Amino acid sequence: MKLSRSLTLIFLVLLFLLVSINSASAFCGFYVAKADSNLYNQASQVVIARDGNRTVLTMANDYQGDVNDFAMVVPVPVILKEEQVKVGEPEIIERLDGFSAPRLVEYFDEDPCRRAYLQEESFRMPAAPQADAEMKTSRQNALGVTVEEEFTVGEYDIVILSAKESNGLEIWLQENGYKIPDGAREILRPYIQQNLKFFVAKVNLTEYENTGFKSLRPLMMAYESPKFMLPIRLGMLNAQGEQDLIVYLLSPKGQIELTNYRTVKVPSDVEIPEFVQEEFAPFYKAMFTKSYERNGKKVAFIEYAWNMANCDPCSAQPLNREELRKAGVFWLDNSRGRGGFNDVFITRLHVRYQRNNFPEDLKFQETANNQLFQGRYVIRHPFPEKRDCDAADSYYKSVRERQDREAITLSRLTGWNIYDIRKKINFVEFKDVPWWRSIF
Repeated sequence: MKLSRSLTLIFLVLLFLLVSINSASAFCGFYVAKADSNLYNQASQVVIARDGNRTVLTMANDYQGDVNDFAMVVPVPVILKEEQVKVGEPEIIERLDGFSAPRLVEYFDEDPCRRAYLQEESFRMPAAPQADAEMKTSRQNALGVTVEEEFTVGEYDIVILSAKESNGLEIWLQENGYKIPDGAREILRPYIQQNLKFFVAKVNLTEYENTGFKSLRPLMMAYESPKFMLPIRLGMLNAQGEQDLIVYLLSPKGQIELTNYRTVKVPSDVEIPEFVQEEFAPFYKAMFTKSYERNGKKVAFIEYAWNMANCDPCSAQPLNREELRKAGVFWLDNSRGRGGFNDVFITRLHVRYQRNNFPEDLKFQETANNQLFQGRYVIRHPFPEKRDCDAADSYYKSVRERQDREAITLSRLTGWNIYDIRKKINFVEFKDVPWWRSIF
């Protein structure tokens, strides 16, 4: 049997948590495209809704392959009961992704011969082998592994394990049909030393067939603990190169930030050439890679930070109250009186990582920072008709200068060849056009 993504998901999902573990001006414009998680072949997604020590974690499963081979091992800070685990809805993660995705917006120049301002529109779119029970218990004791809880949720068979040493845990997982990569014991050891438990899941084939779904649904878990982190080291065991992780962090307070790695904002509010409207996906991928390299491949990027009360411009409608509940937001309409969309702040973090540049798990903290930010890229369309008035000549000259700046900006952001960029730009003409512009 073959596993898509080289079993990355098995331990990339391991990464998925261990929770308990500049002021933006109004962005009026017309939204035209977004850079969502579909841009990346190996982008894993996790949603963390957190208030104080209480956490709801949602792990997206984009697993592709024989479901017989699916396995998930997640370090967790507490022993989870069946009522603390449920199957989530994939559409909620898609909604969060769409709402928070970096976006392309467009503006249209006014007629240079008419003193009128463009009225810019802003909108708020508004199974282990059968064995005798006593023999199994004896074997578990010998390996130092204890099955703390065992239950089925949706299409998943789940066990909660505690372990005394990593070698015994590795052997137990292998003997019980979990395919784990080589070298697991060394990565598991620090989690055992921290007295963490292990959430282990695989697919119940009968239940999976009964669901009628063609793909595995997200798993959600709720618990309380002061630790607030993501154990990404386990996700690096059998990774083939760099991996992308997108984390949607929901808080009633404000932005959630990393404490052990530098967090920077993606380049934003830059004007780029018109042709990028047709090439936004390759543009964003190239720009992100360039920014990642310039920062030494050791930073996490904020792609979006906003509350659910509004958005400007919107790449998708803000989540409504019921959708937020399904995303794990548990503090709306609680006894403390919070219940408005201003009390749900989303931080979208994008981390690209591999073994040599992210040696530690991600550690987070809640903050009261309510500054709004979005990855936003602007296209300005010149006035399409030729005009002949006193203001027209200076207007066309300013547009030409703007197009030059846009070409340079695009080359700087992406590393694309400036001459190739210029070939794609429909430069406007004005009286003082240098002769060499036709070839350079």
